[in-house]
Amino acid sequence: MQEPTEFSRPVDLRAIPRQIVELSADEAERAALARRFDIVSIGSLTATASIEERASGVDVSGRIEAALVQSCAISGEDFPVHIASDYRLRFVPEAEYEAALADAGEEIELSSDDLDTIAYSGSSIDLGEAIAQTLALEIDPYAEGPNAEAARAEYGLSTPEASGPFAALQGLKKGQEG
Repeated sequence: MQEPTEFSRPVDLRAIPRQIVELSADEAERAALARRFDIVSIGSLTATASIEERASGVDVSGRIEAALVQSCAISGEDFPVHIASDYRLRFVPEAEYEAALADAGEEIELSSDDLDTIAYSGSSIDLGEAIAQTLALEIDPYAEGPNAEAARAEYGLSTPEASGPFAALQGLKKGQEG
């Protein structure tokens, strides 16, 4: 059995709801998720989920919205971030999930129509944990706040464009022109 997560919302698949499910994290859950994702805070986290049983598993789609505070990757200053994103997930029984991975071998090619797939065991899925994982994927670990450029200038840091892989090529091009 899996350990409970910070934002657990089990859904019994034997009685799949036929309406939109609304989820909201309370203050303690948001604080625990902020620690898990190594961000300053999560002021709000809500999601909607439409759950539909299919032959290939259980499809869940909806929208996630969150208000976060992150530290700027350049200046270290805290700044607000708003996340609003649609998502689509497919839950499949663990045995089917592992068999599909074994059949796929080392390479799996995904198209834009493919859903993120999550394995489950037993007769329930943890919709809250799926929402938490979806939020984690939406958080930019290198987010730059409004004062990032000023911090770069103050500390003599170059911009990503000036120090990236194409900067050397640009320098070569300028050398050939002159």
